[in-house]
Amino acid sequence: MARYTGPTTKIARKFGEAIYGPDKYFEKRDYAPGQHGPAHKRGKKSTEYGAQLKEKQKVKYMYGVLERQFRNTYEKASRMAGQKGENLIFLLESRLDNLVYRLGIAPTRAAARQLVLHKHITLNGSVCNIPSANVKPGDVIAVRERSKSLEVIQASVASAKRYAWLEFDAKNLTGKYLNVPTREEIPETINEQLIVDLYSK
Repeated sequence: MARYTGPTTKIARKFGEAIYGPDKYFEKRDYAPGQHGPAHKRGKKSTEYGAQLKEKQKVKYMYGVLERQFRNTYEKASRMAGQKGENLIFLLESRLDNLVYRLGIAPTRAAARQLVLHKHITLNGSVCNIPSANVKPGDVIAVRERSKSLEVIQASVASAKRYAWLEFDAKNLTGKYLNVPTREEIPETINEQLIVDLYSK
């Protein structure tokens, strides 16, 4: 399966929420895509399995992760101490592309992935072009010197939201991953227990 690169609003309408962030087009048409979309707004009955699968698919699209990557991340979360669902979310949050997005260096996770792939980002002083690289508390993420003038980065930093578990120096475009966030600090609407139930079958 190839990574999804189509219209983000269409996916947001599929799940009934703006999973990629604020979307004025979604606000105008917050019902399912397609000619029968408005009819679905009245509420379509879903099975328990259907709800679990939908939640998994939503999180995959949200973080830009493919099926095998997602499954491997879940299995890693299962081997960790604590709750599987929360561990899964924490591992996804610790991905390099996600943290580039959280720091405000990129406007979306997809844009953050591109910046990483094109070698605009360093991790602990070395260029890292692996979006899925696992970042640990204390690690430093920065924009390469030659990339600091990129318009997309400058525009994103100027309007970025800040998070308590990250430290960011807007002048030098350098950020530090201070600590793993608590579940309550992660703003996305995710019911991770549905994903655990799905994989537990």
